[in-house]
Amino acid sequence: MTSLLPGPLVDDSWLAAHLDDPRLVVLDATALLPPPRHDGDHRSASGRAGWAERHVPGAHHADLTGELSDPEAPYHFAVPAPEALAAALARLSVGEGSEVVVYDTGGGIWAARLWWMLRAISVPAAVLDGGLAAWEAAGRPLVAGDAEPEPAAVPVTPVPRPELWSGIEEVAAIGRGERPGVLVCALPTGGYDGSAPTRYSRRGHIPGSVSLSGRGLLDDTGRVLPRTRLGEKAGALSDASPVVLYCGGGISAAGAALALTVLGREDVSVYDGSLEEWSKDPARPLELGG
Repeated sequence: MTSLLPGPLVDDSWLAAHLDDPRLVVLDATALLPPPRHDGDHRSASGRAGWAERHVPGAHHADLTGELSDPEAPYHFAVPAPEALAAALARLSVGEGSEVVVYDTGGGIWAARLWWMLRAISVPAAVLDGGLAAWEAAGRPLVAGDAEPEPAAVPVTPVPRPELWSGIEEVAAIGRGERPGVLVCALPTGGYDGSAPTRYSRRGHIPGSVSLSGRGLLDDTGRVLPRTRLGEKAGALSDASPVVLYCGGGISAAGAALALTVLGREDVSVYDGSLEEWSKDPARPLELGG
């Protein structure tokens, strides 16, 4: 069956036209992650309350701080095992044959994170470009309420794509020049060079990595930049392959992965543990400065 989705991004007009399609499930992936007040200040919370106040009609809240993360992992927001992810998705009405549009109210990185997780188990998914703000700005309807979703009758059978994730040893090997590839830090400049406080145990970036802010790939309205501008921003990566993206916790990295996918890159992975995992080990080097 031909996919409903036109690509990794949809706009508000597309979503409005397809909102009643029974194959489509809309998920609000908003989470709350305030800026750190000092080094080691990691605070995160579910965005469920905001979703209950206002959301796209029919949208369910997908909790990336709760059942859509692995509680046994040594770092926040860790991707669950494929079967656990499929079970959590089934509770959100995502089952066999579903296609998913994800949005958020936080600049798109949370939606991109869930989109990447879905892509990694071969669930057709797209991000609403510009998120809830774009939907609202277009005069589209919003609803309130916190009704529980109807569970999917048949859960997704996950088809994992392990090449979309990278682990700490692969990252270390690329950083040492022992494996091909380029490491890309998707944090804002202050996170990359260590001039801003970090949520984690140490400041800085993984040696050998380059800076490409995930939020810098969006315009002022939270939409992904046009392809020409994206190409200019990602120009330094043109000859590097594969591209391994990281940030603090694998969220902004997913935003950058979305932008690179829009450009047609298929050699991209996300380091799930990112700096939270890396910085915990004092033997893992970090560099300050640009």
